[in-house]
Amino acid sequence: MAKIPVQFTYFTGFKRAIFNNPRLIGSWDENGRYSQQWRSQQMQQMIGEDGCPCFQTTVELDDSQIGWLFRWGVMVDSPAGNNLWGIPTEINDSNSSDRYRSFTLQSPDNSQSLQQIYYLVHSRRVGAQPYYIPGQSQPALRFAVWSPNARNVEVVFGNRSSGYIADDVFRNDPDFGMNPNLGPFPLLRTDEGIWQTDVTVSPELADFSRFDHIPYMFRIVNEGGRVVYRTDLYSRCQIGKGNINPDGKPFSNRYRDTEDRPFSGNYQDLDGTKSCSVIVNPDTVTRNFQEPVWPELEFIPEEEFWSNEFSLERPVPQRVEDLVIYELHVGALGYGQNRPGDFQDAINLLPYLVELGVNAVELLPMSEFRDEVNWGYETSHYFALEYSAGGRDQLKHFVRECHRYGIAVILDVVYNHFNPDGERAEWAYDSDIPEHNSYYWYEGNSSDYFYPDGRSFPEGGYLDNLSTGFAPRFYEEIVRKMFISSAVTLMEEFHVDGFRVDQTTSMHSYNQLHADGRPVSNANIFGAKFLREWTRTMKLIQSNALLIAEDHSDWEPVTESPDVGGLGFDAAWYANFYHHLIGDARQGTEYAKLIPTAGYGTNEPLALDRFAGALGWSGHRKVVYHESHDEAGNSYYEQGGLRVESRRTIVSAANSAPLIGETRRYAEARCHFAVGMSILSAGTPMFLMGEEIGAQKPYRYSDFMANREDLLGDRQTIGQRLFRFYQDLIQLRRNHSGMRSHLIDILYVHNANRVIAFRRWDISEEFLVVASLNNQPFSSGYTINNSRIGDGQWHEIFNSDAALYGGNSIGNFGADISATNGYIHPIVPANGFVVFQRH
Repeated sequence: MAKIPVQFTYFTGFKRAIFNNPRLIGSWDENGRYSQQWRSQQMQQMIGEDGCPCFQTTVELDDSQIGWLFRWGVMVDSPAGNNLWGIPTEINDSNSSDRYRSFTLQSPDNSQSLQQIYYLVHSRRVGAQPYYIPGQSQPALRFAVWSPNARNVEVVFGNRSSGYIADDVFRNDPDFGMNPNLGPFPLLRTDEGIWQTDVTVSPELADFSRFDHIPYMFRIVNEGGRVVYRTDLYSRCQIGKGNINPDGKPFSNRYRDTEDRPFSGNYQDLDGTKSCSVIVNPDTVTRNFQEPVWPELEFIPEEEFWSNEFSLERPVPQRVEDLVIYELHVGALGYGQNRPGDFQDAINLLPYLVELGVNAVELLPMSEFRDEVNWGYETSHYFALEYSAGGRDQLKHFVRECHRYGIAVILDVVYNHFNPDGERAEWAYDSDIPEHNSYYWYEGNSSDYFYPDGRSFPEGGYLDNLSTGFAPRFYEEIVRKMFISSAVTLMEEFHVDGFRVDQTTSMHSYNQLHADGRPVSNANIFGAKFLREWTRTMKLIQSNALLIAEDHSDWEPVTESPDVGGLGFDAAWYANFYHHLIGDARQGTEYAKLIPTAGYGTNEPLALDRFAGALGWSGHRKVVYHESHDEAGNSYYEQGGLRVESRRTIVSAANSAPLIGETRRYAEARCHFAVGMSILSAGTPMFLMGEEIGAQKPYRYSDFMANREDLLGDRQTIGQRLFRFYQDLIQLRRNHSGMRSHLIDILYVHNANRVIAFRRWDISEEFLVVASLNNQPFSSGYTINNSRIGDGQWHEIFNSDAALYGGNSIGNFGADISATNGYIHPIVPANGFVVFQRH
């Protein structure tokens, strides 16, 4: 029998060589015939045309097997362990989570080897990428774009002054925006609907450096024959820094916006989600944080840039349990400036954060988003960094500075929807037919949907998922790979330490048909498949990647291994902790809402028993917080019959009374309780920027710029005592392993007395926390009885009522107190807590 050679190639898609001992595993035997006993074969390690490690081998299959279905995968060793399965992609079957590749053996043409290829990530496959031609030391340039419905694709070039190319009807206008002296170059269709340039067809592309920092777009003849201009969704840079959408018109002062104002024609005023993409060498970084010209002049190899990234004296934490997270909105920095905050402001804040003691910052989304003033949850380009904040190189400078200070960087990423204003990005990328809208999930055909009055309802087949846009098409592998590849790029090229994935519940539980709200279970299944593929890829490449889900399902598999049906996250946000501790008018009486209820100043009982349940659950791999951007920004309450939006913790603690004199002191004491429960819980604590100085201005999506806080100034004045309290409490947690464990035991709750006590421990330490929201101290002591309180001496190590925090110094003065037969009798301050460590 003749043999049919099949060549297998595994592209890693990133430059670090972390995999060793690659082996091809497939469903054939030593004679090249199908076998249920899979056979292993060593693969050759090499550098691929993308400049990244890849593995290759050839298997000869028996031609009697033509028509047979074969399955295969790759096994690797890495720093994360040996014999790791290198295929995180599940098969496209809603009833299976198996992970393998497959093909049907066919007769070869012209005796050429059949090809089987797997791309772990597409970071260097799609977009404008360096491309290494055999025998040449300097890279060529290759453009590639996924456009499965296109009739034709070309790459066209813009200019650096305006940064925009108008719609084709303006093609003869002198301000059209296209560079007439460069290109266009044709892209040729390949498998999977990917179009790419060919240097043999366009020899001008043989030198990558010639195109460095040149703006470009794809000119696509879409499915219906209409010419559209589309940005590169794998772009490393979008040239716009502002908020202007020319809406297809030439971006020059001969044309006007919707309010009849002439365009400036300056790229800096463009909304980056609509502007030209820019060719960027992914292997270099600007030497200086900022230069007065663009493009910058001094670039250095990334190896040189990152060579002095870490400090032995300040190690970066690598476990979620060890983090104290500061949620930072870069755009809300820049107090006193007439512009949004940027990465320079963020770098300037780092000494303040080091002094505060946090060891992780969680940035609100920084991938390219609409406008320059935004929370960031309207992502259009996942590989490009928001230019108004500084852009890609400035984020690298920020991450390097964080690591030098021993601070981990977690980036918020949004996969549950795209920028709703996504024309020129994901929306209708290559087709005007809804069911062929490549990046969006669509059920059925657009001709199936009608309004009750009989009018056509083509949007009816899209999916809502309680986010601000339609659901992505997660059953499409290449859509999933775009999200996954962008995260890998942020880890590998930007050295980001981890991610907080926005609203994972929208992906695995909330999908419903836009037409009538019917649940779409298949979309939920593929949403979960995507999340498993995402976490598996991250952990395969970097086992200590910090992966956090914003998940409101309280579904335990979110933080369980994908190998046992979980989604693979290290921790999940725990909103119920906030709702019991603070809460707002959206939530009903099922939540304790301790702080605002106490803020009324009465002595009525508090539902501490309900909060106790949330506190006890915090050990289930939760990120707990007394304030986050969502809660500060989206919460509301009613006052005088009016709806008041946004309320920070200290405002809740005084029921919105003016924060002066004794009122502020009382409010700060209740804030001590709130942050104390978070920091001393069994979850990973987090808080929103400004809590540490008692931020009291509303933090709203619409006007956060006008309500920015003077963090550095207030830290020295009105917020001084609260800042010191945060410092000491954070250090208490960081200094004790027993405080960072997941172990917690609620020992005592008394609603009428407003007292709660709980135990925290690990194998080496044990702590007792006694907290009260009573307006009167228990100066003569408060008896707590529980058989789980160990007999012996307990030493007071922290008192929230200390004078340096603005308290009355009511406590146990650092003394030892005895516990006998489960009884202990500590002095407990009003609106505060004391912490004891067992001898």
